[in-house]
Amino acid sequence: MSGCGCEVEIKDASQKQVLYWLLGINATMFFVEMTVGILADSTALIADSMDMLADAVVYGIGIYAVGKSILHKAKAAQISGYFQLLLGVIILIDITRRLFLGSEPISPLMIGMGFIALIANVACLMIIRNHKNDEVHMRASWIFSANDVIANMGVIMAGVVVVWLDSRVPDLVIGCIVSIVVLRGAWMILKDAKHEVINNEVQKGKVGEPL
Repeated sequence: MSGCGCEVEIKDASQKQVLYWLLGINATMFFVEMTVGILADSTALIADSMDMLADAVVYGIGIYAVGKSILHKAKAAQISGYFQLLLGVIILIDITRRLFLGSEPISPLMIGMGFIALIANVACLMIIRNHKNDEVHMRASWIFSANDVIANMGVIMAGVVVVWLDSRVPDLVIGCIVSIVVLRGAWMILKDAKHEVINNEVQKGKVGEPL
């Protein structure tokens, strides 16, 4: 039936189901990975768990945005971007603390947990792959899931190099890289959300055409 809005309703329901799965996986992995990260005294694992927390918040905000206007979705994406930015800074602070106070990362725990987190994030990518070109709140979810896979591979690599060199430096380095990935993801979604807000204002005639 033309104009009934059925397609929108189906898409909204599909988006919400996807986001609920992503929220559940990332929230669970945050608690598991944070616990293992503390036990392993690993900067990389703790940083990756904070990334999981950021993603869980992104998905929770994304669920709120489903079915709402483009402006609401853009504002929701902005909130998630700022939260991820905050967590990226917190990770850098923890790395600085460990750099001066020292740490003794346990590589087998790092490698094992890294593989589990990688499997979880690949599953997230598979779940969201059909929505990666949807509205801004779904594009944000895709960006963060893709970043997580990169971070997980870094954690595994750090665990291997820690054993090989018998040094905590690789753990700190990967922790820094994870924080950069988090900050880069925040910048990307904030930029995307700002673009959506400007477009929305242009369409409403509130501002002139962007340069």
